[in-house]
Amino acid sequence: MENLNKKKISLQEIYPIIKEKIETGGTVQLPITGTSMLPLLVWGRDSVELIKCENPQKYDIIFYRRDDGAFVLHRIVGKDKNGFILCGDNQVKKEYGITENHIIAVVKSITRNGKTFSVDKFSYRLYVKLWTLILPLRNLILVPMRKIKGLLK
Repeated sequence: MENLNKKKISLQEIYPIIKEKIETGGTVQLPITGTSMLPLLVWGRDSVELIKCENPQKYDIIFYRRDDGAFVLHRIVGKDKNGFILCGDNQVKKEYGITENHIIAVVKSITRNGKTFSVDKFSYRLYVKLWTLILPLRNLILVPMRKIKGLLK
């Protein structure tokens, strides 16, 4: 029987709870929305387990809040004097100037179709390094893929 009392709650509404849970050493399971982390994370299929981010590193997927209030889940692809450089796996444009003050949490594990795997898993870390390495070539890969998908629809 379908639960008719379901209500969608925005991240803005539950942010204080998430923040408190993370800051006190707890974990938060967050369902994926959006497409910026494709092909790794798929909206409606995957979720991530978030933990406190003690020492953000290149390749980490972080959950952060932009100055405009938007919540984002992207990968650290570098660092410069202004902070971290971030990019979604399904994007080519890098985001600059994200500091530790913006970071809420880091992804500890990913759940896909009911199965959970750690971001420390060898195959995951290999994927991350290869996908980040081809960042300069993503336009050559992603643009044709998007055009083909558009033609097939």
